[in-house]
Amino acid sequence: MSALLWIEKYRPKKLDEIINQDEVVSGLKNLLSSNVAEMPHLLFAGPPGTGKTTAALAFARELYGENWRDYILELNASDERGINVIREKVKVFSQYFTPSEAVPFKLVILDEADMMTSEAQTALRRIMELNARITRFILICNYLNRIISPIQSRTAIFRFKSLSPEDVKYYLKMICKKECLRCGDEVLTKIYEFSLGDMRRALNLLQSAATVSMGDVTIDVVENIVGKTSPELISKVIDMLRMGDFSRAKSTLYDFMSVSGIDSGEIIRLLYSELLAKNLMNAEVAEAMAEIEYRMQFSSNPEIQITALLAKLSLILSGGK
Repeated sequence: MSALLWIEKYRPKKLDEIINQDEVVSGLKNLLSSNVAEMPHLLFAGPPGTGKTTAALAFARELYGENWRDYILELNASDERGINVIREKVKVFSQYFTPSEAVPFKLVILDEADMMTSEAQTALRRIMELNARITRFILICNYLNRIISPIQSRTAIFRFKSLSPEDVKYYLKMICKKECLRCGDEVLTKIYEFSLGDMRRALNLLQSAATVSMGDVTIDVVENIVGKTSPELISKVIDMLRMGDFSRAKSTLYDFMSVSGIDSGEIIRLLYSELLAKNLMNAEVAEAMAEIEYRMQFSSNPEIQITALLAKLSLILSGGK
């Protein structure tokens, strides 16, 4: 087995290789076949691990051809030290440009754009406008509603769909075959459950399991790597909330988050999925989930919001015990 990270080794190189994003792929191919010089800025939005960054890189590869890396700048909004750093990097990148008749601009791919504050996004919009003659931006985000309207109105928006269990398992089976791994369908299902449909996470988990198991991946191996079974633990947390045991539910959940490394956004998704599975998604619960999703956009301390959600769910599900 290769030491190369599988998320890079098996990253699709062409748009046609991207899984279950037919509308996005079709739209991007239409851009490539039209007057490229008039291409707008692009905005890719959708859940994590659905192929947004992969699509941006594949698009760049097909846009520029063999030396495509020379014409793109990859940035991550959460890694850069503020909008001024992004501005300076874009300025330096843009000024060393050799005009091409076929593609008269360079490409900036900015990941996690939704992690930027509204003020930073306003500054980003100005950067995009100032450099529009020789630079195009592909902005990537998980939450479209966290991107300010002035940027949305200046971009062509591509919405990426969540990947189904079948999508993820199909791709993992292909990789298992190439890596000579023995991995049953029930194991792939478990990997999907842990990954929450995030292909990046699923691939990392499969590679870790393959390294530990030396070629024979089992559910025990996968569960040992993750530490605990996410859906089962979340189910237990919900049962505690139904009994009115808020303190124990909170302690159990935060212990799990500490061990697993799962962030607050994924915890919200796990809670939502398990509440649906238990047929507990009534109007009050749905309103509580929607409120926390909204508040998370503006909170600098997600733990406070998670705690507030657990308290509210405890009151609703236990009938105020």
